[in-house]
Amino acid sequence: MDVDTRLLRSFAVVAAEGNLTRAAERLFVSQPALTKQIRQLEARIGVTLFTRSRTGMTLTASGQALAGRSTALLDELDRVLRETKAVASRAARVLRVGFIASAANEATPLIVAGFTRRRPGWRAEMRQAAWSDPSAGLSGAEVDVALVRLPFPGQESLRVRTLFAEPRCVALADSHPLAAREVVPFRELWDEPFVAAPAETGAWRAYWLAVDERGGRPARIGAVTEQPDEWLSAIANGYGVALAPESTARFYARPGVTYRPLTGVGPSRVGVAWAPADDADPVVQDFVRCCQEACGETAAVPDAIG
Repeated sequence: MDVDTRLLRSFAVVAAEGNLTRAAERLFVSQPALTKQIRQLEARIGVTLFTRSRTGMTLTASGQALAGRSTALLDELDRVLRETKAVASRAARVLRVGFIASAANEATPLIVAGFTRRRPGWRAEMRQAAWSDPSAGLSGAEVDVALVRLPFPGQESLRVRTLFAEPRCVALADSHPLAAREVVPFRELWDEPFVAAPAETGAWRAYWLAVDERGGRPARIGAVTEQPDEWLSAIANGYGVALAPESTARFYARPGVTYRPLTGVGPSRVGVAWAPADDADPVVQDFVRCCQEACGETAAVPDAIG
């Protein structure tokens, strides 16, 4: 019997969470889509895996049997696929580097140049990810290492080192009344519509909406975007305002969009992340060292160890 591993991964997360909403956030899918996947898996293997109730999802005896083996099976499959992809990239002397938006800002060229000096003949292949994947491809083993914005969903299962922090600002349409202010208090944005990342990104979206700093008020969503160009267009056209790293004003300047300093929210942090399986990989660790050197953090320690 053939079983789609995507369905098995969805099952494992629901089994671990015991809650469809939390599982959907971890998987970056909608709750209806996740429900459909679980039903497809049950139909494929011919057994009921969960007892559903208002309080959550409880594993049946059959579900418990599958949950006891599925995690180890998926971990082994991930390891094999990661090793297979790594062998191909290593043979070509290519390090796949995922990144979100402006990566490590002005330090990015220094990081790449430092890696080239440290590893002559190697190439750091930069791969930009959509905001729907805040791990920049690392969670799916599409890259070997990633420059990411913290916090992001799933980082607890990865190795992460913080490289630097920068203030968050607000991006507004030029015509917005607050665009004339020198500094904008976040409290004055609580009732504004926001341009947000997809709902499936969970904690990532919540961070950039500053959900914890709204005094309990729910965020209003004016538009949902996945790429910088879409994001800028939505802001310029007045669909909403958005929080952004301070460096966005330098990397994503555009007519029609104004950036203003913000008070009442914490800073954004940039980090470098990799899989625990690559702790002893000399190429990945060389890139991490180059990140630390370029960002002035040669003595950094991991922030999260899964």
